[in-house]
Amino acid sequence: MEKPDKRTSILIAAQKLFSELGYEGTSTRQIAKESGANMSMINYYFGSKEGVFIEVINDRIKGFKAQLLSIDEDTILPLQKLMKVIEGYAHRILSDIPFHKMMYREISLAQRPEMCLKLRDAMTGNMQVIENIINNGVADGSFRQVDTRMLMASIMGTITSVATMPNKITQGSTLDINIPKDKEILTDRLIAHLQDLVTTYLTPQK
Repeated sequence: MEKPDKRTSILIAAQKLFSELGYEGTSTRQIAKESGANMSMINYYFGSKEGVFIEVINDRIKGFKAQLLSIDEDTILPLQKLMKVIEGYAHRILSDIPFHKMMYREISLAQRPEMCLKLRDAMTGNMQVIENIINNGVADGSFRQVDTRMLMASIMGTITSVATMPNKITQGSTLDINIPKDKEILTDRLIAHLQDLVTTYLTPQK
């Protein structure tokens, strides 16, 4: 039982450190100390810091994909599926904003091309599930004809914008996204806004 437990401990510690310090600011030595593992264990399981990082990302992506597939397989209307997708994605991103910022920084800067390619490939599967939900709704007449990719970009871009630049929403108020109760309020507002926006946008015109 020691190997799986230690491997999981390494991943948990790495995610915490990556969130707090970023990729560049985190070392394998820090990961080893935080997880209670030794350097040889990290090398054995992951090969390098990059290997740890990719595995942390893959775990998050796989977790969301399982959630998406469960939604897609549910016997509910396409609009209800999309509402669940929005809720799940918003909660997932806003639950760990520092990690989200760090992950997208790595992808956008592309300083490590091979790693970025692996991350993009892993994310593509999740995007395909969401795209299928929208396209199926268009095909069965639940949704009007839309530019699916642009709609997906609008949903995800709005969530990312709130996560990375919350002052656009909180300016002039006392809300602070770093305070748990305020983050909950902002998350609920974000979900309600996107669900209302998407419902209005996708409803077939009579």
